[in-house]
Amino acid sequence: MKAASKQSNFKLLSSLKPQPNFSLLRHISTETNPPQPSQENPSFITQVSTLLQSNNPDDWPTNPTLHQLLSSQTLTPLSLLKITRQLPTTTKALKFFDYLRNISPSPLTPQSLSSTFQAILEIASHEEPDSVAKISDIYAMSNELHVTLSPNSTTLLIRFFGRVGMVEKAVDVYNNLDPDGRNTHVRNVAIDVLLRSGRVEDALKLLDEMLEPDGVRKPNGNTADIVFGALLKRNWSGRSVGEEEIVGLVLKFCKLGVIPSAVWLSQLITKLCRCGNSDHAWNLLHDLIKLGGNVDTSLWNALLTGLGREGDFDRMNVLLKEMKETNIQPNVVTFGILINHLCKSRRIDNALEVFKNVTSGDNGICAEPDVMLYNTMIDGLCKVGRQEEGLALMEKMKLQHSCNPNTVTYNCLIDGFCKAGEIERSHELFDEMNKLGVTPNVITLNSLVDGMCKHGRVNSAMELVNEMQVKNLKANSVTYTVLIRAFCNANNIGKAMRLFDEMLNTGISADAIVYYTLISGLCQAGKLDDASFVVSMMEKAGYRLDIVSYNILIGGFCRKKRLDKAYALLKDMEQAGVRPDSVTYNTLISYFSVTGDFTTAHRVMKRMVNDGFVPNVVTYGALIHAYCLVGNLDEAMKIFGEMSGGSRVQPNAVIYNILIDSMCKNDKVEAALSLMDDMKAKEVRPNTTTYNAIFKGLQDRNMLDKALKLMDQMTEQAVNPDYVTMEILTEWLSVVGEIEKLKSFVQGYEVSASTA
Repeated sequence: MKAASKQSNFKLLSSLKPQPNFSLLRHISTETNPPQPSQENPSFITQVSTLLQSNNPDDWPTNPTLHQLLSSQTLTPLSLLKITRQLPTTTKALKFFDYLRNISPSPLTPQSLSSTFQAILEIASHEEPDSVAKISDIYAMSNELHVTLSPNSTTLLIRFFGRVGMVEKAVDVYNNLDPDGRNTHVRNVAIDVLLRSGRVEDALKLLDEMLEPDGVRKPNGNTADIVFGALLKRNWSGRSVGEEEIVGLVLKFCKLGVIPSAVWLSQLITKLCRCGNSDHAWNLLHDLIKLGGNVDTSLWNALLTGLGREGDFDRMNVLLKEMKETNIQPNVVTFGILINHLCKSRRIDNALEVFKNVTSGDNGICAEPDVMLYNTMIDGLCKVGRQEEGLALMEKMKLQHSCNPNTVTYNCLIDGFCKAGEIERSHELFDEMNKLGVTPNVITLNSLVDGMCKHGRVNSAMELVNEMQVKNLKANSVTYTVLIRAFCNANNIGKAMRLFDEMLNTGISADAIVYYTLISGLCQAGKLDDASFVVSMMEKAGYRLDIVSYNILIGGFCRKKRLDKAYALLKDMEQAGVRPDSVTYNTLISYFSVTGDFTTAHRVMKRMVNDGFVPNVVTYGALIHAYCLVGNLDEAMKIFGEMSGGSRVQPNAVIYNILIDSMCKNDKVEAALSLMDDMKAKEVRPNTTTYNAIFKGLQDRNMLDKALKLMDQMTEQAVNPDYVTMEILTEWLSVVGEIEKLKSFVQGYEVSASTA
């Protein structure tokens, strides 16, 4: 059917050639009544349209009424456009065009034919499904018959061909248009089609013609909207257009008196700042001012946001001063930006000062604070543990400004009190918001659940979740993650797994964090096979392990001495493109060291260095500890020397404690004491474990005077003894008759000076 229809269209188009006039037309043209000037009489247009639609097109040439009617008025381009538009199909419209060209009682101007042709295109563009073929054929016919396309016809064709992906055809339409007909509107449409199809170079070339200082066709506001609307899109299909190139186009537009809208300019400034080009953004704003552009407040706000993100408060202050000098009135958004970034930089007192100026109207500030501004300030206070001040601000918000707290306000305060461990206060606020009709959301629930879980109230958190489910406040993946982590930390793996199953059964999609949390909990509990099963579930859901999860699993399998599984994970990491990090290498070094395979441990350490990672205190600690366990103190001290010497890795108290304990156990108390002196020289503070190890060594050698001096040192350094310390000293000092020294030590008195 489509082929037949297309063939009939071709026949119709081929019939539109010059035909001899009929005798009736010659008779009508000799009548004495000349055509009257048309006033675009609506009744005339309606009468002609009715006759055309009620009669067969083949009968139009012999219809005297139609001829008489058409002879009574001058057929202007507008009247022909309106008449043709009322025809129901492209076929009839084409027949009418043929009738006008060959049989019309009045001679037609090129403009009249052009208007009729425009209407034909409009009808064809709305016909489906064969409109592409029809319009292509009609366009070809216009070229054959030398019909001058109107600007509207041209834009219709360019848009149509661009929309259906026939961009070359659209370009052909533009190129075939008479240069005088390429007005700004036509050029705008052509640029739009080219940009949408990714032909950036062609679009910019056409734009450059419009941006010429002495160009005839100047750009307008629509040109700017088309160009910058396309170039500032995030998902750009054409070649990349750099920010500096876009800035250059902006300035060219401005020099021609066309200022792009504030929407595009603020987007450009934001983009520049996010790409680390805040200097370019700064210069752009000031260039716009110099060129006399109406620089909207939103542009200043965009630049303030970018500077705030960089923490450049000096230039933020300069910008605010310039706003005042140029009579740009800051709005509540301006102050919200400033307060927000001051809060994020922990400059809460400065933020409060700005907030108070806004609320009091000091310094000529005229901006009514809104709920968003209050929430920003309250959130900033809560984030630094000043939730009481945040609560007071909410009360002020209620009393002084008819600005009611909303869900976000309460969420900030509830989260603040939860993080401070004041769970009861959080619940009071939760009850208050429900009483005032402020609807809690899942963020409210999650803040409460997280606070309760972190302070050991896991069962109460579960009760709250169940209670909220009944009230149609559903938990989400974050809620379940918090609960699963809490039960894993409490070693209740069974409950954690049941919660995971419940989450999936209720239709909540597990995200990567839920999987990571459960895998970590199972590994900590030693349930590595269950952890591997969760990994397979995670992969089926489309997620991949991250480096942290790989390290947790590898560590778990190493602790269980299942090296084959650890190696399999390393291979999987490599295939997934996840590079081992220092934790991965340290885990393997620790495993091989503990198992006594020092050759492999050193080989892994060498691989670690080759991969660009510097061995750290954990790396050296694992080797030193392992060598001490097997009694090879010389090798342990050799590594200690490499660590603090050539590698310049500062040993910590843990490493000193391992060495001191091993030295004392191997009757090398002087070496242990030397290590304590080294700790002092390197400003590493001894802890209770350090003193316990050295006291035990000194007891075995009965070096009481040295022990008493170390007891005084322990008191001076405010290192508190534990039950191990007391056990060693009680046993020793009781035997040597110095139990009173122990009492003085416990009371914080000096014990070495009075030794006999």
